[in-house]
Amino acid sequence: MSLSPRTDLRNHSSTGFEWGVIGNGAQQLALAILCDFYGDDAKALDFYEDFKTDILVPIGQASWTIKSEVIVEWTRKKMKEYRHAAKQHMF
Repeated sequence: MSLSPRTDLRNHSSTGFEWGVIGNGAQQLALAILCDFYGDDAKALDFYEDFKTDILVPIGQASWTIKSEVIVEWTRKKMKEYRHAAKQHMF
């Protein structure tokens, strides 16, 4: 099964997916992974840029896999951070 790049939502890269670098290909890959994993385009759009920075940029290998548990745990952590930040900005 191939991963849809989801350029219908955002078209960051005309050259395909990348990882291990901060760039358009990593943004496209992050969006594609989260759209596929969540099955929720809006949620993927909310999280994909942080996912790129936190998960995809640090990858240095040419070949890799990501377990669903990593995405679940990362999402829990991000949601906790977002809730904490929202509380800090409440009057």
